[in-house]
Amino acid sequence: MSRKLMTTMGSDSLEGASVQVETMIPVRQRPRAFVAGAELESKAPSRPRVPRITRLLALAIKFQDMIERREVRDYADIARLGHVTRARVTQIMNLLMLAPDIQVALLSSNGPVAALYERDLRPVANLTFWRDQRELFGKILGR
Repeated sequence: MSRKLMTTMGSDSLEGASVQVETMIPVRQRPRAFVAGAELESKAPSRPRVPRITRLLALAIKFQDMIERREVRDYADIARLGHVTRARVTQIMNLLMLAPDIQVALLSSNGPVAALYERDLRPVANLTFWRDQRELFGKILGR
């Protein structure tokens, strides 16, 4: 960061002496995009965004793995570590109750599945039979 030196001189009329004050003032460089005539640097292509439902299901799988390896005791420990409520952890963990093919569809994150919210899948996860889950999941997707 470059700096400018600002010097001021003044005289005190009572004593006839002069005082010199030097101050360093920070000078910020303008970003290249705003400099006149500068070419914009091309950005590297960004990775596609992973849908939230995919991230939540992956998180549920990770939490289950942590419980199985006894890194945490229960959902309450996970809630304390994540600074969320136990109810929210339960909602996330209920995604593991979905049929395996539905989980695969959510993890592949393609097409209309990416537009789903976790709350949309709660009634699907509450169904006991996977056949019923598949039917309701198809209706939610509009198939």
